[in-house]
Amino acid sequence: MSIQPILEVEDFSKTFMLHEQGKELPSSHSVFLKAYPGRLTALIGPTGAGKSTVLKGIYRTYLPSSGRMMFTGSEGQKIDLATADEHQILELRKDEIGFVTQFLHTLPRQSTEDVVAMPLIKKGITRNIAIEKAREILAQLNLPERLWAVSPATFSGGEKQRVNLARGLLAQPRLLLLDEPTASLDPKTTDRVVELIQNLKATGTAMIAIFHDMDLVERLADEVVELKPPVGTEHFFNAANEVA
Repeated sequence: MSIQPILEVEDFSKTFMLHEQGKELPSSHSVFLKAYPGRLTALIGPTGAGKSTVLKGIYRTYLPSSGRMMFTGSEGQKIDLATADEHQILELRKDEIGFVTQFLHTLPRQSTEDVVAMPLIKKGITRNIAIEKAREILAQLNLPERLWAVSPATFSGGEKQRVNLARGLLAQPRLLLLDEPTASLDPKTTDRVVELIQNLKATGTAMIAIFHDMDLVERLADEVVELKPPVGTEHFFNAANEVA
């Protein structure tokens, strides 16, 4: 019996408008990919190829300019993420689709362990159990215990990335999006992240991840999709602040 994809992205494209210049900036163009339960699809390609734009389109941070993104929900229902209403998207983000971005956004007075535990608490797990599980994964990611009870707002980039990863991995969504998940991490912590991702794959979570490190692609990817910059966009990259 063949495994059916949880997500099928068909001919995804996104164009941004540079209002100050009165010009359009094509970011991602004609992207096709699939994500399967228990497997990781890696997105590779140079800066400006639109890799982050694809993930943000799937998570619906951006509305795509064209294309379909057919997601199979937990009850077997088919949802086109490109046209789903905001209520549907918010519901999917609660349980089914998670996103570990390159930047951590939290409330300034929220403790690190609360930040990490929050997805479990929203699922109905008691706070005590959620905090215990948050502490376990923070320890696995080598974040010092002295930082668990304080806000991550003043953490270093690498420390914030560990918190971001801990929250995303602990939530165990059906589809997890990862944007350069190890970019700010030391080799020891990177190895631990690889182990945690492999464990999460074993539970059936589907993943789409952006990597620049080809060693990580070889270690983790089951499928690889290479993106290329749209023709004629090279001179726009700096002006657009690398929106892709």
